[in-house]
Amino acid sequence: MAEAIADNSERELPYVRAITEGVREVLLEQDNSFVAGEDVAGAGSVYGYYAGLLDEFGPERIYDTPISEEGIVGLGVGASATGCRPIIDLMFMDFLGECMDEVANQMAKMRYMFGGAATLPLTMLTMSGAGASLAAQHSQSLEAWICHLPGLKVVQPTTPYDAKGMIIAAARDDNPVIVVLNKMSLGLMGPVPEGPYEIPIGKANVVRPGTNYTIVATGRMLHEALKAATQLTELGIDTEVIDPRSLQPFDTATVVESVKKTHRVMVVHEAVRFGGIGAEIAAQIQEDAFDYLDAPVARVGAPFSPVPYSPALESIYVPSAKSIVAEAKKQLGL
Repeated sequence: MAEAIADNSERELPYVRAITEGVREVLLEQDNSFVAGEDVAGAGSVYGYYAGLLDEFGPERIYDTPISEEGIVGLGVGASATGCRPIIDLMFMDFLGECMDEVANQMAKMRYMFGGAATLPLTMLTMSGAGASLAAQHSQSLEAWICHLPGLKVVQPTTPYDAKGMIIAAARDDNPVIVVLNKMSLGLMGPVPEGPYEIPIGKANVVRPGTNYTIVATGRMLHEALKAATQLTELGIDTEVIDPRSLQPFDTATVVESVKKTHRVMVVHEAVRFGGIGAEIAAQIQEDAFDYLDAPVARVGAPFSPVPYSPALESIYVPSAKSIVAEAKKQLGL
């Protein structure tokens, strides 16, 4: 069943302000937490989701760094290993290429290599996704890169409610957690309770119950999947839509339970289809629920191409409700 939301959920906020509230709750709760990154202080970040925090918490806790992603991650790793609980900001997910050594060989490995003697309560916020005509170096969805690294947790909140709750959960965790946000969701409105609350890492959400078809949709594709599910209803297909929310660890059990009921499943993500997280989800489904499948697992993702700058091409490149419905019809023989 879809999750119940707290009693004061009638208060609605945009996704961008839910991010702000999540970070603020962490700073209020943890005296040894701080925010560091490019333009996070004076500008409140390039998208404004740290707005007001510098005035409230001061420059010692909201810190503008030089333009050095490797330095930002190194700062976070060192600070977390020596007693702080930092929140570091990687402005665009594409910039993982600038700091992957720190992420893959330090952040992900240090607790293991120190035999657990060093904890790394480090939270990284980063922006992913296409749709804003920011071209090939500022529009990628690279979550599969980091999900492949043992030692990291990776979450991808899709709603304002989840954005706030997952940031708080990430900051309370004693392991490094990367929170993958979506730039095209910043204006999305939704219920957000006041005060702190957590969205459990590793637990999926059945957003729309259904009986004879399952769609597992990550990130912004959740909203396209819900649109597609409404259209499929007109064809007599009662679609269950699952939001994994947590990609690493992944809640295989919830997905498998759905597949045992519906017998057909599609995985949708915004990233390039080849080698995307959908391939891993599909593999886990066939390993744990093969005897329940009446058709091969379908996948929808972006084509194997850099993200185009042209708005016309980009609109075709990014998966949509239309492409989800088309693939469903093919899978269902409609």
